[in-house]
Amino acid sequence: MSFLKAPNPRLAVYLTTLLLISCATQKETITKKSIKTSQKLIGIEFSKQKIDTLQEYLQRNKKGYDSLRKYPIADEIFPAILFDPKPRGFQIPTSKDTVLAWRIPDNVRMPDDRSELAFFTIPKLASLIKNKKITCLELTQFYLDRLKKYSPKLECTITLTEELALERAKQLDNELAEGSYRGILHGIPYGVKDLMAVKGYPTTWGSEPYKNQRIDETATVVQRLDEAGGILVAKLVSGALARGDVWFGGKTKNPWDISKGASGSSAGSGSATSAGLVPFALGTETLGSITSPSSKNGITGLRPTYGRVSRHGVMSLSWSMDKVGPMCRSAEDCAIVFSIIQGKDEKDKTTTTIPFSFDPTLDIKTFKVAYLKEDIEKDTTKGKANLLKSIAIFKKMGIEPMPVSLPSDVPYDGFDIILRSESGAFFDELVRSGEVDAMVEQHKKSRANSLRQSRFIPAVEYLQANRHRQILIEKMHQIMKDYDVLISPSFGNKQLVITNLTGHPVIALPTGLDDEKLPTSLTLVGNLYDEGKILLLAKHFQEVTEYDELHPDGYD
Repeated sequence: MSFLKAPNPRLAVYLTTLLLISCATQKETITKKSIKTSQKLIGIEFSKQKIDTLQEYLQRNKKGYDSLRKYPIADEIFPAILFDPKPRGFQIPTSKDTVLAWRIPDNVRMPDDRSELAFFTIPKLASLIKNKKITCLELTQFYLDRLKKYSPKLECTITLTEELALERAKQLDNELAEGSYRGILHGIPYGVKDLMAVKGYPTTWGSEPYKNQRIDETATVVQRLDEAGGILVAKLVSGALARGDVWFGGKTKNPWDISKGASGSSAGSGSATSAGLVPFALGTETLGSITSPSSKNGITGLRPTYGRVSRHGVMSLSWSMDKVGPMCRSAEDCAIVFSIIQGKDEKDKTTTTIPFSFDPTLDIKTFKVAYLKEDIEKDTTKGKANLLKSIAIFKKMGIEPMPVSLPSDVPYDGFDIILRSESGAFFDELVRSGEVDAMVEQHKKSRANSLRQSRFIPAVEYLQANRHRQILIEKMHQIMKDYDVLISPSFGNKQLVITNLTGHPVIALPTGLDDEKLPTSLTLVGNLYDEGKILLLAKHFQEVTEYDELHPDGYD
């Protein structure tokens, strides 16, 4: 299946403005000297005669760019080029959505020390709500109080949605009193990364130029959680424009060691969930922003298949790579939240009707599991010992993983072009207006600098990178088609880059603490649109271990 479904000259124009364009104002003429100099940026050299023939053409191009810029483009407009992660010959799952009757235990009691509620899983909290051992309002106020108490220390919250949350909690208590129960999320508070719009509240994208921005709609994922009975209590930190853990208000801290950052860019979601300030949160990932903060903060994070979850009302960084997913206490919690937020959304053309199946009755011993043996042996991270122990645990569970290797002979150094080009297009006006200069970080590796340099990426190289991406998709498919799950280190190899480019789902789950008493993790990779198997294997792993029950000290 082809990656490019339709040509789009307008996107190509937005994705490349070479030095000769960048240096010229609307009234300036593009000179032969500027053309000759600009060639060095893209590794091309034309003869003097060819440059003579280019000059007038490039001037006309510049006029076209100026014309395009006169017509504003709303943030929700996707390019006419849509990414499709499905390789050639891929068989789309045909089963129906599994009817998910989540088990809510009946024997959960209120802890003598109420602070213990902070680390309860969704089913345990749901039991307390459903059996009226605590009200929705009491639970909501409990988490709001924790957010107020610990957010200044962790710098993990941008906006409390207190008024909305309290009103919502009262409504859900009334419904419960009348015998109406919406399901397992009824009355459960949660937070979202502040890339997601909520009507009536700022949506800052974690960045100084947008800190007063208000978007007059609510993201689809928030609407779906609200309809299921969830209660939004906070908009949590995103690193500035979805990069890192630094935002306009500071640097989000890791609850396990506040001298360290929470990682990003779903920094607030990772930090707040880890510290028990919310039961769960939503994050986004383009190149590691769910996996990394989940791993570093010791929680479980699911990055779904590309196109599984609507991004309507969510800031775009890379239209062809962005995903929204849950960051929770456990794999089961991730499955619960994912079952609610996934599915077709007419407001997001990349979403699908492909069913989600999570069947707890499946025998995991029948799963075909592979592992990256060479990558694990070469792992130099502090989590290697815990990773080896975890593989031994899988084997005790009856899993016999087979060794495989990730695709080689692939131009990995060139793929960053895709993210940077698409982000440059989305933030075109921010750069051209000069407002990018107001961002807090301005160093070489900052988002601000990344957006500036994106203007020097030629459209040709962007498209070539995507052609190589299609080759990578096919190579990864040849590995994954024979297996249900692939076990990988979370960091230190190419897995994170590859799966974000190919769109495969992954779940990062904790594997204990390293010598510095900081969380470690491993990653399970699944086949496209088959989140169910990685969630189920992760759930079984967490049932025979206690790593997901470890919490940082000092947040009682």
